[in-house]
Amino acid sequence: MLNVFILVNGRLVQKDIETLHDLAQVQPVWVDMESPTEEEKFWVKQHFSLLIPDDAVDDDIEESARFYEEDNGELHIRSDFLIDDEKPRYVRVAFIMNLQNPNLRSHNVLFSIREDDVPVFRLFRLRARRIPGLIEDCKEVLLNLFDTDAEYSADSLEWIYDELDSASQGILSGVLSDEQASEVLGSIARYEDLNGKIRRNMMDTRRAVSFLMRSKILSAEQFEDARQILRDIESLDSHTAFLFDKINFLMDATVGFININQSKIIKLFSVASVALLPPTLIASVYGMNFQFMPELSWKYGYPFAIAMMVASALIPMMYFRSKGWLK
Repeated sequence: MLNVFILVNGRLVQKDIETLHDLAQVQPVWVDMESPTEEEKFWVKQHFSLLIPDDAVDDDIEESARFYEEDNGELHIRSDFLIDDEKPRYVRVAFIMNLQNPNLRSHNVLFSIREDDVPVFRLFRLRARRIPGLIEDCKEVLLNLFDTDAEYSADSLEWIYDELDSASQGILSGVLSDEQASEVLGSIARYEDLNGKIRRNMMDTRRAVSFLMRSKILSAEQFEDARQILRDIESLDSHTAFLFDKINFLMDATVGFININQSKIIKLFSVASVALLPPTLIASVYGMNFQFMPELSWKYGYPFAIAMMVASALIPMMYFRSKGWLK
């Protein structure tokens, strides 16, 4: 899919591109390629003289090769964007900008290549359509994408806060069955995984913004915007650290409830085994092969033995109950 955006009265407007001729009729500020076909890649190469690397969105590319500048002045940035859904994951996005060669049609145009839909891109496009003057050139498109990515991560952290508050109310209520504890542990593990992915996503965004600042292509105002993005990211680090601590506390508390439930079961077995020792002893004595057995000469011998066994079991159980060991 080829998404082409132009600036109209300070707003970002998308143009429908069906053919190479349609692409030649517009002067875009941003060309977003989502799972582009070979034909769409050819259009971009033909019109903008831009060669898209085959490994643009590969995940196995070396970390040191994710930010670099070509000899022809093209700036290449590969950054990961978070998708917060049932299975949080990253989407690798490759950005290409040509800011040094005004003779090329790709001059002052941001090109982005990705293989999947990214919520950050949708949020940014919606904002850029509604707020006039938000975008002036391709560099501000890229900076606002990173800014929106930071806000998206902040929203995800806020959602984790709310979910952990709900989970903590159930855990700290004092009554937690093994089934409930299992569900809580599963939820907490998902929150911990998402929190870790948010932290990694922020680290990746920080590296990309820092590279832009070091490349000296930003204006003074844009440089200050980049610094503000870095400050926002730094403020999120403390939240992720706090959430890690809270998740560990809730996980330890849940495991503690599981251990308590298991201890209750072991306690019942221990109490039952101690209470049944006297009846077992009496039954063993009466089961011995004496030469003269009282049961043979006394007709109440067996009922008396059974009564002794019951009494010897009830007396310890009543004592255990008075001590509160059966609760």
